[in-house]
Amino acid sequence: MGKSEIIVKAEELVESSMKSNDASHDAAHAFRVRDLALSLSAEEGLSNSPDSILTVELAALLHDIGDYKYMRDPSEGKIVEEFLIKEGVDVSIKTRILNIIKGMGFKEEIGGLTETNNCPEFGVVQDADRLDAIGAIGIARCFTFGGSRNRVLHDPKIKPRSDLSKEKYMNKDEQTTLNHFHEKLLKLKELMKTKAGQKRAERRHKFMEQFLEEFYQEWDGRA
Repeated sequence: MGKSEIIVKAEELVESSMKSNDASHDAAHAFRVRDLALSLSAEEGLSNSPDSILTVELAALLHDIGDYKYMRDPSEGKIVEEFLIKEGVDVSIKTRILNIIKGMGFKEEIGGLTETNNCPEFGVVQDADRLDAIGAIGIARCFTFGGSRNRVLHDPKIKPRSDLSKEKYMNKDEQTTLNHFHEKLLKLKELMKTKAGQKRAERRHKFMEQFLEEFYQEWDGRA
């Protein structure tokens, strides 16, 4: 069965809107999150509901359009909503998609935004995005983003922040790429919302721990 017209248009919007982003948050990331979210949906029993699957696929595809880290103009924050309205998406589905996107970020969880957590579609989309942030691809994305912002790779004198608020998390001016593992990535396994997401996160989390152990040994000249 071919893709629906709205999914094709959403993919085109993703490619055009994210083409200037670095490879940590490009269209390929959105497509991986979509594929993961649909796979998790099947494991979580959402596949029998066309509305749920449409919600999951569109939210996963569109979730990083208008991301504050890449926003060049405030109007970009309305791109997704305007697209959904233009394409005639049912109001209830549109609202659910926008709420998922609004609440799925790590900074939102730090900030205590929890009202969307009871939506099953929210769990699979958020877990999919977080799975793409850990494991081998997560490591690659982390260093890609750090390099794009000219961030220090590692500095033993700069310690990871333990008392993170939403505001502190968003202020990364003095942070290193390695500290991002400790401030966020290593915490994601315990924040997965679905059983399917939790299971997949175990393997990716272990891979990151092994990578970090090797990294620190090489940094210190022990390996």
